[in-house]
Amino acid sequence: MIKNIIQNKSTRLFIILGGFFIANALIAETIGVKIFSLEATFHLPPANLFIFGFPFSFNLTAGVLLWPVVFIMTDVINEYYGKRGVQFLSNITVGLLAYAFLIYYLAIHLTPADWWIKSKESFGVNDMQAGYQQILGQSAAIIFGSLTAFLIGQIVDVGIFHQIKRMTGEKYIWLRSTGSTIVSQFIDSFVVLFIAFYFVPKYLTGQPWPFKMVLAIGIGNYIYKFIVAVVLTPVIYFFHHYIDKYLGEETAAKMRTAAHLNN
Repeated sequence: MIKNIIQNKSTRLFIILGGFFIANALIAETIGVKIFSLEATFHLPPANLFIFGFPFSFNLTAGVLLWPVVFIMTDVINEYYGKRGVQFLSNITVGLLAYAFLIYYLAIHLTPADWWIKSKESFGVNDMQAGYQQILGQSAAIIFGSLTAFLIGQIVDVGIFHQIKRMTGEKYIWLRSTGSTIVSQFIDSFVVLFIAFYFVPKYLTGQPWPFKMVLAIGIGNYIYKFIVAVVLTPVIYFFHHYIDKYLGEETAAKMRTAAHLNN
């Protein structure tokens, strides 16, 4: 029976897409503690944009390498498996991310071996335990903000995707995919910042970021995400072409119709 399930092309495709979706979300959350300079990476001068009076250059979380991929996968899964397919994977992803952060927390609080703490001094790491904690030990506010932003972004993405598809039918793949991503990424950009750096600190520690600063960073981050969403539009067509080829045109068409009708 298991063999028959795996041999079913649509089921196998869902497993592959779902695995890639979850893996990218988990990796993006883990690598997100690193902040990098986009301009310096490409040997360009800082942008020095002034947004609401705050200077902004593109110092971004490393997670931006993969979050656009996650939202592209959302649209691909949405196209063939519908709202329920995306919601199913989104709920699993949030559960697994929460599980991962719990394991990180437990691992951080294991008593380190004495020799291990200084084991990488020759590489410039004087305290391996401190480094380990800083890399894997994100604050509860950031974790909560990130997971909340992810879920809201997914809900918005799915809803807008099908609204556009209802109006345009099978035409304009770029419009429903890129359009839904652009809107959902806008919301995602601000939800995580406002939860992690404004609302939670404001009511728990009394030391939130200034409101205009949160807006400025959110807008700056969204400029990057908007550009990436547009640049990656051809990738959507790449996925559609090879998925249709893999499933067969007739099966793929039936799946797209069923995905749309079941929403």
